[in-house]
Amino acid sequence: MLPEIIHAQQVVLLFKKRQIKHIVISPGSRNAPLTIGFTEDSFFTCYSIVDERCAGHVALGMAQQLREPVALLCTSGSALLNYYPAVTEAYYSEIPLIVLSADRPPHKIDIGDGQTIRQKHVYSNHILYDCELTMIHDKIQVESIATNERLLNKALNTTIARSGPVHINIPFEEPLYNRVEKSTIKDVKTIDILKEETSIIPDEFYKHWDNSSSKLIILSTLNVDVLTEADLNKLTSDPSVLIMSEVGSNIRHDKVVWGIDTLIAPIENIDEEITHLQPDMVVTIGGMIVSKKIKQYLRKFETKIHYHVGKRRAYDTFFKLAGHIKVKPSTWVQSLHTKTVNSQYQEYWLKTFKNRIEKRKSYFETMPWCDFKVYKLLFQNLPDNILLQLGNSSTVRYAQLFPMNTSHKIYANRGTSGIDGSTSTAIGAAMASDRPCIFITGDLSFFYDSNALWNNYIPKNFKIIVINNSGGGIFRILPGHKDTHEFDTYFETKHDLTAIQLCEMYHIGYHKVGDEAAFAKAYQQFLSKNDKPQLLEIVTPSKVNDEILLNYFKFLR
Repeated sequence: MLPEIIHAQQVVLLFKKRQIKHIVISPGSRNAPLTIGFTEDSFFTCYSIVDERCAGHVALGMAQQLREPVALLCTSGSALLNYYPAVTEAYYSEIPLIVLSADRPPHKIDIGDGQTIRQKHVYSNHILYDCELTMIHDKIQVESIATNERLLNKALNTTIARSGPVHINIPFEEPLYNRVEKSTIKDVKTIDILKEETSIIPDEFYKHWDNSSSKLIILSTLNVDVLTEADLNKLTSDPSVLIMSEVGSNIRHDKVVWGIDTLIAPIENIDEEITHLQPDMVVTIGGMIVSKKIKQYLRKFETKIHYHVGKRRAYDTFFKLAGHIKVKPSTWVQSLHTKTVNSQYQEYWLKTFKNRIEKRKSYFETMPWCDFKVYKLLFQNLPDNILLQLGNSSTVRYAQLFPMNTSHKIYANRGTSGIDGSTSTAIGAAMASDRPCIFITGDLSFFYDSNALWNNYIPKNFKIIVINNSGGGIFRILPGHKDTHEFDTYFETKHDLTAIQLCEMYHIGYHKVGDEAAFAKAYQQFLSKNDKPQLLEIVTPSKVNDEILLNYFKFLR
């Protein structure tokens, strides 16, 4: 069965022809024609997620893992505004997401009807492409049918070729629920996908590269197959090349600095020491950079020249962007000349980093129960071959301080870096992955997105670890007055909530620990139970975490 409304038929038929099969639906009435079309065709896999803000991030997580577009479908009014956090994350993280919003007919906007807002171009600042379909009342509207085909194809081509969100606004007039057995239109046409952007590597780049005695490469958010071991071996065989990787780069190599802050923080305010790190040129590969310290450092000492390599969007992060080389990073590596420059740049900083890692062992031995110790225990004891999803704020920043397991696939919402939607994204990723998924998050982020658990599709082996320090502990690390009423209420947001009632409501296994001995007993049980989703709540002190972390960096000097 198909919806009776012709332009709804166009959407369903073209999505099927273009092999877009995953549809996350937020229940409503105005979107009934499309809900009918998608749910009554076995080609599509449909999911019902009531809370639109959660639904948006679930679709985001699925698209993140599938590396193909996932569609969102909602009713009119405020519903599509609740998708906006996920849309912005998809925009900055470059994840293909299609928003289908049902709407009132144009002549019924701003006349006082309920669930009616100005939906056209609502995401205009954070969308790759948006359009509004023409209402089709009869198949003799040939020009309107052709216009809709062109708009739909352009939207799908854009999200596929450029990896980001697109928005298709679709006005419907009642009746909304009528069905027909066969399509009213004969067929829908597909238009070729946009060609991938390519660019020739400029000679100017090779001049800088060949003549620079200190080259810094920063690897941020990447998929697991962007650079091979051979690529890394070639880059690190050049003594003038120092590579720094972030936790989301999914890159591990013996000659790569995996702990940027551990290297920089101890000397960030000692100009005579940190200036030795100053590179002749910087190359970035991947998405947004997590480490504020490397960004602040390269801005403070005025990076000489910066190139960005790869299809991902180039940002002038250090105010010296010379060019965007839009080729695959592996192709770029293969193009580099075998000539190397006499330099001790890599050797010096790798030795410095290894000394820091060796020295910190004695700090860990005396560290009391705190956030830092919990993250150390977690990253030492996570099982192999998992999909690891990280929450924002403290979680991803603590993760940057530890070497990651080479068998893990690691992701976090680092586009807008917000705490909203982290749990929903992790659940969506788990739904689309063939690996067991573990999600590590902080308490505020978890409670903020608690409706993520209102989801009938959570895999039984999905696991959540909540580090509960009774507030936004990251704010204690930042400069400012602490332990005042204003700070506790408006910055740290003190609370006494636990996750036990949420777990009871959503039938999730619950475990709670508050010290190292309890952690050792509960952790393996938490990992081994796979009959339903599990949550491990780790309670830590609220007032010592900032001092322990800041003292760690001082200790390494």
